[in-house]
Amino acid sequence: MLITTTSTIEGKHIKQYVGLVNGEAIIGANLVKDFFANVRDIVGGRSSTYEQWLREAKSIAVKEMMDQATRLGANAIIGVDLDYQTVGGNGSMLMVSANGTAVVIE
Repeated sequence: MLITTTSTIEGKHIKQYVGLVNGEAIIGANLVKDFFANVRDIVGGRSSTYEQWLREAKSIAVKEMMDQATRLGANAIIGVDLDYQTVGGNGSMLMVSANGTAVVIE
């Protein structure tokens, strides 16, 4: 399935707009990993723990969006937007949402 952040696909004709599709992923943080990730951030290093969580959550959200588009009969998704947020009382959970418009292209 072709996925793009743009509203058109060069060289392709949008035959039908199927509708809005989305996917979400919420990943809880582990307190021990969180602690060491914070220590690493304080001393100036990159937090590979959080980077991995972001990649994992993004992958889940995009897959859910693609699965929904497939069920609707689409073969592409245009105008994709990824949003990242922390949720929970102390921001201990990460939420990624993927939204786009499912279309049929030819």
